[in-house]
Amino acid sequence: MKYKRVLLKLSGEALSGGKGTGFDEKTCIAVADQIKTIVTEGCQVAVVIGGGNFWRGRSSETIERNQADQIGMLATVMNCIYMSEICRHVGMMTQVLTPFTCGSFTKLFSRDRVEKYLSKNMVVFLAGGTGHPYFSTDTATALRAVEIQADAILAARAVDGVYDSDPKDNPDAKKYDTISVSKIIEEKLGVVDMTAAVICSENKMPMCVFGLNEENSIINCVNGNCTGTVVTAD
Repeated sequence: MKYKRVLLKLSGEALSGGKGTGFDEKTCIAVADQIKTIVTEGCQVAVVIGGGNFWRGRSSETIERNQADQIGMLATVMNCIYMSEICRHVGMMTQVLTPFTCGSFTKLFSRDRVEKYLSKNMVVFLAGGTGHPYFSTDTATALRAVEIQADAILAARAVDGVYDSDPKDNPDAKKYDTISVSKIIEEKLGVVDMTAAVICSENKMPMCVFGLNEENSIINCVNGNCTGTVVTAD
């Protein structure tokens, strides 16, 4: 196993299984089964989930950005509670942490809590982004990965890697097997937002970007067989 502790970033859209909104339970159970496999093999797993299957704050032209981002944060909480329960369904112990209080739904994030739960082989869901508007779940992913000293970020998406242009618009787009985060910043490739990219660069946090719909893609990535793109932090 290449990585002993990972932060798995799941795309909210990918969890919808092509529907675009909500959840596709078959897809989510398949993801949970892969997480269970790597946890059983000794990998510690924390999870951040985007909220794009429910809400994208920047798409609203009516409400204030602060409130739009608050809705987005709550969307990630819903996603994490759902995936937490799916993981419990397949036989894992889980805990959902947020940077703000959600009553009895979640517990407040702290690194000590993360360490405590990971040491018990629990899957820890880090919901609610950073708790502040104007910061994406990409930024929350990079920040939490550095805070918990993850070996790498595993970014499971609807697109199967990093391309030199959008493959949806350009059928001749070139996929990278390996790329440095500095090149992503220089060429503004849009893999993650600039804030997240800079955090990864400054803290030497590598990333694997791959397609969630590929069979055993999470398991393969943890074992060093990324079929997408390896983003190096040098």
